[in-house]
Amino acid sequence: MIEFKQLGDSCQIVGRLSQDDVKQLWAQRTQLLAADTQNLDLRGLDYSDSAGIAFLLELLSQHPSQLRLSAPSPQVKRLIDLYDLQEFFTE
Repeated sequence: MIEFKQLGDSCQIVGRLSQDDVKQLWAQRTQLLAADTQNLDLRGLDYSDSAGIAFLLELLSQHPSQLRLSAPSPQVKRLIDLYDLQEFFTE
């Protein structure tokens, strides 16, 4: 289960993001974030597979304003390092 919690100009993602979640969220991906969101806070994202990381990057590319991904959990950080995606994430 994955949750998107809008907190001002930040959105905290909480839970687990797997291929199955991505399939369910895909159709609504353009409506998951408020237009003024500037930060996706990933500290509550306990688990993501490669499909989940790809989904986050899709959110980043489709968002109308500059969006940054921050505070990845240790498991998500390992995937970021594995796929050499550090440029898209801030600590």
